Amino acid sequence: MKKIIVAFALLMSMASWSIADETIVGFSAADSKIHKEREVLVDGHINASNMDAWMKRLTARPHHLGSPYGKGNAEFIAGLFKSWGYDTEIVTYHVLMPTPKRRHLEMLTPTKFTAGLKEASYNADPTSNQDDRLPSYNAYSPDGDVTAEVVFVNQGLKKDYEDLKRRGIDVRGKIVLAKYGGSWRGIKPKIAQEMGAIGVILYTDPGDDGYAQGLTYPEGPYKPATGVQRGSIMDLPMRPGDPMTPYIGATKDAKRLKLDEIEIFVKIPVLPISATDALPLLKALQGPVAPARWRGGLPITYRMGAGKVKVNLAVAFNWDLVPLYNVIAKMEGAEKPDEWVMRGNHHDAWVHGAQDPISGLVVMMEEARAISELAKTGWRPKRTLVYGAWDGEEQGLLGSVEWVEDNRDMLSQKLVAYLNTDGTGRGFISAGGSHTLETMFNQVVHDVKDPDFDMMLAKRHMMNRQSKSKKVIASSDYSLNALGSGSDYSGFFQHLGIASMNIGFGGLSGGGSYHTNYDSYSFYTRFTDPGFKYSVTLGKVMIRTTLRLLEADLLPFDFKPQTKTIDGYLDELITAADTLRSETDHRNKLIADGVFDAAHDVTKPWQKPEPMAPVPHINFAPLQNAMAALKTTTDRFSDLLKMANALDQKTLDDANRLFREAEAQFIREHGLPRRPWYRHHIYAPGFYTGYGVKTLPGVREGLEERKYDETQQQIDILTDVLSDYRDHIEKINALLAK
Repeated sequence: MKKIIVAFALLMSMASWSIADETIVGFSAADSKIHKEREVLVDGHINASNMDAWMKRLTARPHHLGSPYGKGNAEFIAGLFKSWGYDTEIVTYHVLMPTPKRRHLEMLTPTKFTAGLKEASYNADPTSNQDDRLPSYNAYSPDGDVTAEVVFVNQGLKKDYEDLKRRGIDVRGKIVLAKYGGSWRGIKPKIAQEMGAIGVILYTDPGDDGYAQGLTYPEGPYKPATGVQRGSIMDLPMRPGDPMTPYIGATKDAKRLKLDEIEIFVKIPVLPISATDALPLLKALQGPVAPARWRGGLPITYRMGAGKVKVNLAVAFNWDLVPLYNVIAKMEGAEKPDEWVMRGNHHDAWVHGAQDPISGLVVMMEEARAISELAKTGWRPKRTLVYGAWDGEEQGLLGSVEWVEDNRDMLSQKLVAYLNTDGTGRGFISAGGSHTLETMFNQVVHDVKDPDFDMMLAKRHMMNRQSKSKKVIASSDYSLNALGSGSDYSGFFQHLGIASMNIGFGGLSGGGSYHTNYDSYSFYTRFTDPGFKYSVTLGKVMIRTTLRLLEADLLPFDFKPQTKTIDGYLDELITAADTLRSETDHRNKLIADGVFDAAHDVTKPWQKPEPMAPVPHINFAPLQNAMAALKTTTDRFSDLLKMANALDQKTLDDANRLFREAEAQFIREHGLPRRPWYRHHIYAPGFYTGYGVKTLPGVREGLEERKYDETQQQIDILTDVLSDYRDHIEKINALLAK
């Protein structure tokens, strides 16, 4: 039987390395040299002018889900993939897409004011005055017409309502005015509804993104005063995808829920407005002066309100089923056609979407074209390469989730990894995902140079960390972030348990265009990534990441970073439980001693807090024991891999299958408490953070929500998860030990 020589000694090295002489993870030394030469060859085919031209074409008109230009873009993308030799199809689903037919906000007292609800157009941006764009609204707000007093609630987080309660302000029966920021937008109406509010108004404060940060568009990259962030407010932490077809693909004849049966919609109307429209409301508010952390950049005294400002908020929508167009393109693998590596980026936008998502899409397209140039030389990938250009991402990951739900079994059997981009810009590399891919990606960022500085991406990332921490950081090792939600990896990663990553550049591009009329070709080429330098660099990063997964003899998965990361999460949890207990005891003592009354001016409204239930001692011992056993197994894996100099083909195939199935060991069919769609027990979006991740989410959120019985139950479940993961790695160890 054929022997495959594989040199892995450097896989487990935790030191910083010189990449020039390094063996690539999963390749022999000889194959590493050949493969690096191939990567440099593909780099030479990356052309910034192609990305520029495609962005200009794709963003020339609004291309939201269900729009004619959106369909035209899908056909244009599919045509290019076909011309490059990919087996390409457009997969259509039919999904719920509300569009506004009425938007009205009027202040009735103490003065009259009607919100303009319109973004300004600028001569410097030729696409900013198009009349076929979606107006500013929040998708999946219910129809509603409510009149009530306004209360300012800062960012609309739970801690903000606690501030209000201590000042005697009740939001029940009120309309709340909240700033964007601090959490995902859909969390704000979710909490407001729980608190008894009957309507929500959202706005971006210029202190967060506007003139307080720098020059505003079109002079600079920050949000102009009339800019409005559109966005979905579907309860994404409950489940993404088409609201009417949970767990099944939204095919034309699929069984659908009725509108009043959908459980992931809030029940109160929501409307986003600009800082210009928010200013008269905020200026008229009375009541207590807002705490320092609530204050923004408007030229007013921020007050909490209640009792003076009354508004009428009215919204109504067309609730239509519209076609959704996913572009799927494949290059079949020459040796392992049933092992797939997939790249994805969505193509729909709220308006023009130059940065979100087209900047990431044109990078993906140029990668595909460059790889097709390599294929013209006679090369074919070992594994099958799949590209997905998704539709309907902005409404709630509709295109990717419907495709995942429609192809669940096939993807679970074939897909090795899913690599996502969702826009890019200037600045620093940012990558999150499965920590089993961390060692492989660490090599990639040591092998690609920053376009503005004479250093590798890993070193620039290290220097950025140093500047933020204000201390010397010795290692340039790159640690992946944990993934929450907000982009198309969720279906693959958190529902199916497929190793996934989300990658891009950012940090130096300003923020003013996000989900506004100004996310345009003009904005992007002037401020976000002039000359597409970082777009080219992202292409180099993604080509290496994709090709190394496609071509490795032994899949480049490393369990040591994953185990180390989970161990860190467990330490955080134990510390969090101890901190919660001591803080609760201290707070209850202050209340009992009357310190809260004495600490505040009793002439102002102030309510004494209620004592909280004591925090019991949580038994983390089962988890700690499972973690100790996992570390022992992972250490053995590392030792065995260093000695694995030759594997026969059957052993190699069996090991790759087990590598591919490893992430799925974190999946449980029953999912997380109250949200069974999310089945990954290491990473999930937070129930009250949305995009923001919660690690070890069942245990962590039980603790944070003070559901202590549930916390202990989730510890038992997570213990079983880690034990199964350990058993799975033991099977790999047995193969390597032969």
